[in-house]
Amino acid sequence: MAGIYVLRFRLFFSILSVLLAVVWGHAPTDSEWLLKIKSELVDPVGILENWSPSAHVCNWHGISCLDDQSQIVSLNLSQSRLSGSMWSELWHITSLEVLDLSSNSLSGSIPSEFGQLYNLKILILHSNNLSGKLPAEVGLLKNLQALRIGNNMLSGEITPFIGNLTNLTILGLGYCEFNGSIPIEIGNLKHLISLNLQQNRLSGSIPDSIHGNEELEYLLVSNNMLDGNIPDSLGLIRSLRVLNLANNSLSGSIPVALGGLSNLVYLNLLGNRFNGEIPSEINQLVLLEDLDLSRNNLSGTISLMNTQLQNLITLVLSDNALTGNIPNNFSFKSSNLQQIFLARNKLSGKFPLELLNCSSLQQLDLSGNRLEGDLPFALDDFKYLTDLLLNNNRFTGFIPPQIGNMSNLEDLFLFDNKLTGTIPKEIGKLQKLSFIYLYDNQMTGSIPNELTNCTSLMEIDFFGNHFIGPIPENIGNLKNLAVLHLRQNFLWGPIPASLGYCKSLQLLALADNNLSGSLPSTLGLLSVLRTITLYNNSLEGPLPVSFSILKSLKIINFSNNRFNGTIFPLSGLDSLTALDLTNNSFSGPIPSRLTNSRNLRRLRLAHNRLTGYIPFEFRQLKDLNFLDLSYNNLTGEMSPQLFNCTKLEHFLLNDNRLTGTITPLIGKLQALGELDFSSNNLYGKIPAEIGSCSKLLKLSLHGNNLSGIIPPEIGNFTFLYVLNLQRNNLSGPIPSTIKKCSKLYELRLSENFLTGEIPQELGELSNLQVALDLNKNLLSGEIPSSIGNLMKLERLDLSSNNLIGEIPSSLEQLTSIHILNLSDNQLQGSIPQFFSKFPLISFKGNDELCGPPLSSCSISARQETSRLSKAAVIGIIVAIVFTSTVICLVMLYIMLRMWCNWRKVSVISSSDGSGNEHGREEVKWVYRNDKNVGQYWKVDSVAF
Repeated sequence: MAGIYVLRFRLFFSILSVLLAVVWGHAPTDSEWLLKIKSELVDPVGILENWSPSAHVCNWHGISCLDDQSQIVSLNLSQSRLSGSMWSELWHITSLEVLDLSSNSLSGSIPSEFGQLYNLKILILHSNNLSGKLPAEVGLLKNLQALRIGNNMLSGEITPFIGNLTNLTILGLGYCEFNGSIPIEIGNLKHLISLNLQQNRLSGSIPDSIHGNEELEYLLVSNNMLDGNIPDSLGLIRSLRVLNLANNSLSGSIPVALGGLSNLVYLNLLGNRFNGEIPSEINQLVLLEDLDLSRNNLSGTISLMNTQLQNLITLVLSDNALTGNIPNNFSFKSSNLQQIFLARNKLSGKFPLELLNCSSLQQLDLSGNRLEGDLPFALDDFKYLTDLLLNNNRFTGFIPPQIGNMSNLEDLFLFDNKLTGTIPKEIGKLQKLSFIYLYDNQMTGSIPNELTNCTSLMEIDFFGNHFIGPIPENIGNLKNLAVLHLRQNFLWGPIPASLGYCKSLQLLALADNNLSGSLPSTLGLLSVLRTITLYNNSLEGPLPVSFSILKSLKIINFSNNRFNGTIFPLSGLDSLTALDLTNNSFSGPIPSRLTNSRNLRRLRLAHNRLTGYIPFEFRQLKDLNFLDLSYNNLTGEMSPQLFNCTKLEHFLLNDNRLTGTITPLIGKLQALGELDFSSNNLYGKIPAEIGSCSKLLKLSLHGNNLSGIIPPEIGNFTFLYVLNLQRNNLSGPIPSTIKKCSKLYELRLSENFLTGEIPQELGELSNLQVALDLNKNLLSGEIPSSIGNLMKLERLDLSSNNLIGEIPSSLEQLTSIHILNLSDNQLQGSIPQFFSKFPLISFKGNDELCGPPLSSCSISARQETSRLSKAAVIGIIVAIVFTSTVICLVMLYIMLRMWCNWRKVSVISSSDGSGNEHGREEVKWVYRNDKNVGQYWKVDSVAF
């Protein structure tokens, strides 16, 4: 009550100001106020042209007066294309009963002064550009019967003073930006017939006071953010004919009380959070024509019976969790049902034959359920059916030929079932057929030529079946065809030349078949073609020159065919966004005209025979995110301008003959996820700037002549999965920053000149799985025990280095490993028992290693002892031989002296003639012992 006094107080001062204006000077007339308003408006079509002092105000356009023309009672300027601010001066024309300014371009807020138009009965301002709040002063308009201000940009809460408008019959606040809750005072509007609050931002629950609107017929509150339950009191409004609560967040079960709304013809509860079963009391709504309970969480069986809901025209129960069969009493012979939508539930059983009784049915959607069995032969009982959607079920068998009798059929969706058999030739009788989707079935046979008689066809999708044979030669008869999708079948033969006469064609997908021959030049007539995919066929020959005029083409995929010649016909297509020619035999240079396709995002030319340089004009492709030129014969250096393509995510130039260095400009490619320059002739250092490519997932630079160190900035690759730098000339240590690459699952640094120890930090790469390959480097030191932490590792190769020490026992934790190579190092000690299952070659070239699969460590010890004994023996033998040699030489020397003395004695004896005595004395003198003379000679003779 205090609020209403404030409003009256403000109104009193407004009136007082008018009285003072009258007392102190001239009070403007109604016509003068209107002329002032006209001067502030923009009137592009001159709708107010006759608003002039020369004519009586009651004759002005849009104005109505009392019979005696004493007062203006109506101002109607709806749909007049007027613009400008809302007119606060109108409050001076207090005699107004009707004000209609709807469907213009008026802006500003609703003036609070409108509260002074106390005679106003109808206020219509909808469909403008009004903003601000609904002024509380509206609550002063006690005579107001219709307030329609929707379809504006009004915001804020709905004023509770709206409850003062007790004569109101129509309240339209829909399609604005009102927030807050529905005021409980709205229940005071006893005579309200229509309440439209839809498409706002209202929240909270539906007030229980709503039952106070005893005469309410239309309640529209859809597309808000209401929550809570539907109040049972809503079921007390017996006059209600239309109830629309769609697209809110209402929850709980659908109230049984709604069954009491005996006059209801329209009930829409879609897009909420209702659960539980559909109450059987809904069957009491015998006048109901439209029922939509879709997109909720309803469960249980369908309890609705068309035998009771005899006026039902549209039934929508899609996107719930309904189960069981469709009930037998669901329909009857004289049913008025025209639309049944039960899609995306959990309904089971066979196709409900009872539905065939609904001869008036126009649309039937049972898709996305668990229905099974054969399609009924009597489908042609649906004489008026335009849409048949049975897709995403478990139907088996074949399409009955009677389907050709459904002369009104426009949409046939049977995809994602288990249908077999052929397409019946009778389908060619369906002259109105626009869409036929049979994809993801198991259908066989050829595509019947009769299908080309369906001249209304706009889309054909037979993807993922087992169709064989050629594409119908007369396919060109389908002048309205926009989509032809025959991918993943077993079609053979050439692409018919008549296909070029399907001039409405926008999508042509013939990939994954056995098509052969060359492309017909008539395809150049498909001027609106946007997508063409022919990959995985056996098509051959050069590309038709006529392709160069297909300016609408956006996506081309001819990969995995046998095309040859130049790719020039595909250059210069302005709309092109994706071009894939992978795995063909195209040759010649990459045309620089490709850069005319400024919207190109994917360019894949891998596995061809392209030659020459990479065009520097590629720098103009600012949106390029996938560039694959791998496996060609490209030469020259990478142009620095190429690195202006800063949106690149995949950059693949591997297996070419490119030369030069990797430019530091590579750091500009910060969106890069995959970089592969492997198997080229690149040299120089890996630039430190590559660390700016922090989003890299794969980095492959192997098979080049790169030198220098691995930059420590590699630690910036925190998302990296694969790092392959093998077969280069890299040197220096493995940077410890590699531990930051925590997602690595493949690391290959083999066949370089890396030095130093294997960093302990490698053990922190716990996601390493595919390989840790460091073979053929110059690494030294011991194998870090932390390698044992790599428990997912499947391959470890540390061979051909200078590693020393024992194999750490922690490596026994590598339970996933199946390839191990530690050969050709200087390892020693026993091999851990866990590795005994690996072949001998895994450990060869480590002379001091022992244990299985090498010889056991005890045998090795005895062999060592044995080796020491032999050395001693050899030493002794050498000493003996040396000593014996010396002795022999001494004895030889003595013998030679004795022989010389003997010779000398013999000569003296001969010269004496009879010198025997003398000789004996000489000998005696020489040996000083004559007793041994005989023995001496005896010995001497033996010695000689």
